[in-house]
Amino acid sequence: MDRYLARRAGEDAEFRKVWDAGEVELGLRKAIIGARLAAGLSQVQLARQLGIGEALVTRLEVGAYRPRLETLVKIAAELNVAFEIDGTGLHLRG
Repeated sequence: MDRYLARRAGEDAEFRKVWDAGEVELGLRKAIIGARLAAGLSQVQLARQLGIGEALVTRLEVGAYRPRLETLVKIAAELNVAFEIDGTGLHLRG
């Protein structure tokens, strides 16, 4: 997927503009999914551990929901990782 998106962004200036505008959000979604998978958890398992509905985890991972800071802190604590945002985007430290 990353190769396709990089190629598409290189070929289409309009796509690149839209893509670049959402890079941090995409990075956040990828970081959450990656941390969840690295912990060996399904969406259902993570939702149960966080005390939230599975639908919320799904919406968060597909970008249909922007998490509150409190939710990110709970996710980071549950997955034993840290999310860091700087001028280059969002990074996961675990």
